[in-house]
Amino acid sequence: MRTRCWRSSRLAAEIVLRADRPERLDRFLARALPEHSRSRLAEWIEQGRVLVEGAPRKPSFRLAEGMEVRLDPLEERPAHDLTPVDRPLDVVYEDDSLLVVNKPRGMATHPAPSLREPSLVNVLLARCASLSGGTAPYRPGIVHRLDKDTTGLLVVAKTDRCHRILADQIADKTAERRYLAWVQGEPPRESLRVEGPIGRDPRNRTRMAVVPTGKPAATHVRVLLRQEGRTLVACRLETGRTHQIRVHLASLGCPVLGDAVYGGRSAGLPLQLHAGFLGLRHPEGGWMEWLCPPPADFLCCESVKPDWLTE
Repeated sequence: MRTRCWRSSRLAAEIVLRADRPERLDRFLARALPEHSRSRLAEWIEQGRVLVEGAPRKPSFRLAEGMEVRLDPLEERPAHDLTPVDRPLDVVYEDDSLLVVNKPRGMATHPAPSLREPSLVNVLLARCASLSGGTAPYRPGIVHRLDKDTTGLLVVAKTDRCHRILADQIADKTAERRYLAWVQGEPPRESLRVEGPIGRDPRNRTRMAVVPTGKPAATHVRVLLRQEGRTLVACRLETGRTHQIRVHLASLGCPVLGDAVYGGRSAGLPLQLHAGFLGLRHPEGGWMEWLCPPPADFLCCESVKPDWLTE
């Protein structure tokens, strides 16, 4: 099977294989490279790092005997890079228990194996003397997350006690998280509750979808402003599933503008979704609220008022 295979001094350098029988590409790789998990191999295929006769192919591609398969997994990196990165951060509020930040577009909340750029966690590690342990080693301080291209307010816990209290508020739905979104078209009513279980899209595992086997999810949607062909809405999370607002709005036929994943027209627009309001009970005191205006690349940002989210 490995009639030609070589590795340079680089860790996990290029691997060249030849198919020894007709077989699906994914099954061939699993058999030829048992030292790698099937999920890792599938990720490499999806990233275009597996070439059959010089061209990227789908996992289901059927190999013929003698075909050349090249795999370049590149240099292995830690699964989650926790290197502190000194970078400016827009801190809206900070005390000994927590801080609230205005996350910029293009920054992931926490590290992931596929990330090349620093995440919010990397910046926090350089800035904060202490952070809560989080729910995983690569998520210190992170109580809830925002998608990479979603802007706006996110709370970070500095202590484990604070983390537990804030996480409980999100779980029991007493914390308030509200968003501004420009969507394509018009929702069917001025105000509605969108309910639909969210899970992995069976047709595309990189997306989420409303599916019967998903986790319960509900989003409250209110129309703020109508313009020709698009609508500004306020969204309040009742639950917090991955891509929840984007999936629920798309299920209405009103995808978020700039959201190529879920069908929103882009025309050069970035994702038009902004977390503009956050409310919670401080672990050492009473109820606190924060408002944050949308960024300059949010449509009509000069006339969009974050206090619309308090109505």
